[in-house]
Amino acid sequence: MLSRVAPWLASRNENGLGVRVLGGADTLALRALANEDAVANVFILAHLESTGTAAPTSGGASVFGVFDGDTLLGACWAGANLVPVQLEPGLAGYVANAAHQTGRRYASIFGPAETVLALYSRFEQLGHLAHEVRADQPLLSISGGPAIGANPDLSFGSMADFDRILPACAAMFEEEVGYSPFLGGQEFYSKRVAGLIRQGHSLVHIDAQGTVIFKAELGAVTRDVTQVQGVWMNPELRGRGQSAGYMAAVVNLSRTFAPVTSLYVNDYNTKARATYERVGFEQVGTFATVLF
Repeated sequence: MLSRVAPWLASRNENGLGVRVLGGADTLALRALANEDAVANVFILAHLESTGTAAPTSGGASVFGVFDGDTLLGACWAGANLVPVQLEPGLAGYVANAAHQTGRRYASIFGPAETVLALYSRFEQLGHLAHEVRADQPLLSISGGPAIGANPDLSFGSMADFDRILPACAAMFEEEVGYSPFLGGQEFYSKRVAGLIRQGHSLVHIDAQGTVIFKAELGAVTRDVTQVQGVWMNPELRGRGQSAGYMAAVVNLSRTFAPVTSLYVNDYNTKARATYERVGFEQVGTFATVLF
């Protein structure tokens, strides 16, 4: 499938298409582009809400824009990961070439499936081989409250529970991607988890014995949409039908930030998909993730 992606449109480049890093003056254009699909583009919209600018960050992340003259046709976040924004698959080669030329290593590409696979097709030609390609990840959302009752034990995490929440987050990460988030050191991942807790984006149930029963995070938050990530049930309690009630509680808590709750899930995770459907989530698109 990846080998059938069209050539990288060098002829169109001669007709005025080009790529450049966006600056502050491009902020309104990027926001308008991303708002064409606020659910699919919640990652970049959350970034724009928090920083107020499309300009490169102090940490070195930037946004590539594909232009026809002065018109922004599509974009792609380039930080630790590549995240396309309303980028047509036929334009993906422009971004892949630009990202490759920076010399940076990217942990993943994620977003709308056709564009992610087109980006990876070009990356593969440039010598960047994936550890894993997850080509079919239903993008789900729910507007309003859940269809079933919520578990009242779920609440926002606090820094007092950081030492309990961090191991649960690390266990979820290793289970999901196949390696520990602490490889190369614990500091970066620990700061990420602590930041989510401080922002009120960590959702957790810790029982009286101090055991994490269930947890999830709001990985991206805007005034319109939240995106749930890191859903994890304690392995000792799986298979008892409790996940749906916790996910209903996730929806209720996320609605304190925005009216629409979203997430994406691997197509082969039939149990999780059934749970989300029971809660009231509906598919609104298809994502893909390439892990390097």
